[in-house]
Amino acid sequence: MIDFAPLENPVWSSLAAGHSAMARVNGAAARYPSDISPLSAIRESSPQAFADLRELTKPGEIIGLATAFAVTVPDDWEIVLGRFIDQMVCEDFHPAADVTPLLLSDKDVPEMIALTKLTQPGPFENGTIGMGKYLGLRHGDGTLMAMAGQRMSLTNFREISAVCTHPDHQGKGHAGKLMTILAREIIADGKIPILHVKTENASAKHLYAKLGFRVRKPMHFNVIRLR
Repeated sequence: MIDFAPLENPVWSSLAAGHSAMARVNGAAARYPSDISPLSAIRESSPQAFADLRELTKPGEIIGLATAFAVTVPDDWEIVLGRFIDQMVCEDFHPAADVTPLLLSDKDVPEMIALTKLTQPGPFENGTIGMGKYLGLRHGDGTLMAMAGQRMSLTNFREISAVCTHPDHQGKGHAGKLMTILAREIIADGKIPILHVKTENASAKHLYAKLGFRVRKPMHFNVIRLR
């Protein structure tokens, strides 16, 4: 029987497992270095947890919390964005067609950042590529037209993230093909692929469902700033 408990607090679980080497931890709070990701975590929503998180955050810095539990933010923090996102898991994988992708590297980061800014799949920083494998597809003219990669790394789960396609090249199945390669490798490693998607993004959720992902539950996503 699958234990989904770590997915209730996925950032915390990732920083305690596959990404523990890059974790900055203080008591009931943990976070990724700011040049890697704004994703941060609290063990529970409590004044002490936020006090611990404060010690890991610079004044004015924006960070993101993804939790199954609701978060009560103390007065010394400002909520920049509070919304729901859907957490999806892939327990019945249906691969798309095969494709030969490019393994993206540090030299591709400027183009990756430009593509994520254009398509808004989620935060992507200069060091995000260090969180896992990132794959891409280039057009004949050399343009990076699609990408997808790995982000959070839990003991029994691996997140697929930064799934995006340039508007000029959408509708051709590029994202599904890249996700297929990543999901296949995650499953071969004995883990379950997961992802997080905006609740209202019906087209993306339709694609993910075709690959075998299902919505497990809605998650609270809070973007907050230390005053």
